Amino acid sequence: MYESHHKIRVGVLRGGPSSEYDVSLKSGETVLRNLSRDKYIPHDIFISKEGVWHCDGFEKTPAEALKLVDVAFVALHGEYGEDGKVQSILEHLKVPFVGSDSVESAIAMNKHLTKKALHGMKHAKLAPHKVISKEEYTEQTAQEIFRTIPHPAVVKPLSLGSSVGVKIVRTFSELETALAEVFTISEKVMVEEYIEGREATCGVVDGFRGEKHYALPPVEIIPNNTFFDYEAKYGGGSRELCPSTFSDEIKKQIEDAAREAHIILGLRHYSRSDFIVHPKRGVFYLETNTLPGLTSESLLPKEIYTVGASLPQFFDHVINLALGKR
Repeated sequence: MYESHHKIRVGVLRGGPSSEYDVSLKSGETVLRNLSRDKYIPHDIFISKEGVWHCDGFEKTPAEALKLVDVAFVALHGEYGEDGKVQSILEHLKVPFVGSDSVESAIAMNKHLTKKALHGMKHAKLAPHKVISKEEYTEQTAQEIFRTIPHPAVVKPLSLGSSVGVKIVRTFSELETALAEVFTISEKVMVEEYIEGREATCGVVDGFRGEKHYALPPVEIIPNNTFFDYEAKYGGGSRELCPSTFSDEIKKQIEDAAREAHIILGLRHYSRSDFIVHPKRGVFYLETNTLPGLTSESLLPKEIYTVGASLPQFFDHVINLALGKR
């Protein structure tokens, strides 16, 4: 009994009222399974789709659930988990947690605010884009977007992850249809030029291997269809190469850009940024995930394995960062 008192109680937050609920359940399960029982006492903090909190199977208020833990590991994705909402609760209750603060999370989740913050990026380009809200949308607005944004274009919700609701359009009628569809799941939509090329992603971990912001080796993503959508990400519909087959120069550029995005956005502990490498125009930045997936299909674990680290080591590292021990 005395020994367990000195173990660190980790509350693993998973589920949540998000379009990425199922992925979050699996990410949380991965964390729970890979925490060393010699050092940690894990608590499963499950949040239902309706936003009701439970700790180890019992319904609790957030304050009651978090009173039982020394540190929270946020394994939530998408709305509520990555947009700063759950981080605000943790900050208010003064519970240390793994991941970025509430304000930085909210900015990184909003694709337009992210692009504004990264406007002068040195290591990657940004595709031209426009944001439009449901209430200001008219056919005239659609015509203006079609004239000003190069096509093919990507239509996506402003603040959802995992490629949820993303459409590629080539004609004006496809643009109108896509906008109507995406407005059913998001109040604001971003339209940006679709950059064709090879897809890549790159994780960054703070304080790892003697570096302040350590860039993991990029993953090259080869979708079986033309686009790395939700099904390709989580249904095994793609091949991921890590190490990638990019040239050393391109690899370094991706790593530098991922590190740059992490620093400019003020992120903490770890993040993962996505890119497209155009054959002639170079590396384009897409977005940054403040809480990337940790499932068996997820990309960040592949990068961690590639550098010879294990998930228990990685989780131990970021929990120590959250507790201010590194």
